[in-house]
Amino acid sequence: MIVDLVAGVLSFGLVYFLAGARLVQQFERGVVFRLGHLKDPVRGPGFTMIVPVVDRLRKVNLQIVTMPIPAQEGITRDNVTVRVDAVVYFKVIHPADAIINVEDYRFAVLQVAQTSLRSIIGKSELDDLLSNREKLNEGLALMIDSPALGWGIQIDRVEIKDVSLPETMKRSMARQAEAARDRRARVINADAELQASKKLAQAAAVMERQPAALQLRLLQTVTTVAAEKNSTLVLPFPVELLRFLERAAQNPAALREGADGAGSATGTEAQASKAEPELDAGLEPGLAPDLETDDPVDPVNPVGPVDPVGPVDPVGPVDPLDLAEPADPAERAAGE
Repeated sequence: MIVDLVAGVLSFGLVYFLAGARLVQQFERGVVFRLGHLKDPVRGPGFTMIVPVVDRLRKVNLQIVTMPIPAQEGITRDNVTVRVDAVVYFKVIHPADAIINVEDYRFAVLQVAQTSLRSIIGKSELDDLLSNREKLNEGLALMIDSPALGWGIQIDRVEIKDVSLPETMKRSMARQAEAARDRRARVINADAELQASKKLAQAAAVMERQPAALQLRLLQTVTTVAAEKNSTLVLPFPVELLRFLERAAQNPAALREGADGAGSATGTEAQASKAEPELDAGLEPGLAPDLETDDPVDPVNPVGPVDPVGPVDPVGPVDPLDLAEPADPAERAAGE
């Protein structure tokens, strides 16, 4: 009888022990409710006992929870429609508040994150969403953390993952980026031209002081072109022409004076040539020397006697009628 009673007590104690035994993991905390009331303190990790039927133990995970926020569509401050999705990292720091103050702290954090993300989209511009995400992440974390503190939850960080733009906006941004790159390229080319012009001006000053440098540079250019293209190079003008142009550019006044002097000399020679017949015509008889012979010239008739009638014809005067040949042989015989 006693043995049966002891066996019954032991069996009841074993069942009670097994019904009240609980095991809490290292990353968990146990919140005990006894007859609906919160029983302090919060149970730590390890083995713990509760009163069966009277106590109820709820375990709360203290690990950092990674919760993705679905993509939210909104209009930015500069009137651009975008879709933004993010991810929030949080953890429970007060297990009792997370169980008592909110029904489902995970769902509550998700809803607050969505509304906060929509608010951030409306307050920000498109450039901020694309380039200044660090500041937006900090602002979004503060907006979610404010109500979550009353739930015993701490927001670790919030990250914006992706910003989806409309296709028209993508094309507009591509054109803008292309125009900006074209502008930078033109500025760089203009700067290069400015620097090159300064260097060329310095080189021209050096070549002006040393005229031989221009010819050496020309020969070097010919050598370079021949080495690269391996073809025949024809120069359209000689080097002497370059030197003449260079001298003309250095002293144009002297060349004009030389040209004027040459023209005056030519005019003087022409006048002298015109005046020679006049001088010859004005010489007195007997003063003009004979250019072909050294014999003296008769002052009365330097050329010689001239017959005014002409040379004497030994045949006699010629009748014009005799010059015409008769057409008929009979007429020719009658004439004879």
